[in-house]
Amino acid sequence: EAQFVESGGGLVQPGDSLKLSCVCSGFAFNLYRMGWFRQAPGKERELVAVIRSTGTETNYTDFAKGRFTISRDNAKNTLYLQMNSLKSEDTAVYYCNAVDKGVGTMAFSSRFANWGQGTQVTVSS
Repeated sequence: EAQFVESGGGLVQPGDSLKLSCVCSGFAFNLYRMGWFRQAPGKERELVAVIRSTGTETNYTDFAKGRFTISRDNAKNTLYLQMNSLKSEDTAVYYCNAVDKGVGTMAFSSRFANWGQGTQVTVSS
């Protein structure tokens, strides 16, 4: 089964940067479009960014545009999320999963039912 191991989170101050990693296994990583999601306390999980299997196309939710960069290394089965200019509202647990593309802008949904443990990002002064 698909497995995801996220890492790289931490406690940072507003304006700081973090780079998250997600090591994937149990499926053909190089064939799937991948995405980062996040879930803040008391809120539903939401999509952050998506990258095509080849890495040639990326998509970002409005709050991530200009600040976050999604990338991948297919040789290492690893997905990354570089986050710059972090804000307090970015505080959440971040997860990765393969995604399926629907109809419409940013109409992506998670592909696999199981999720990793996530990595906590806390932005606070």
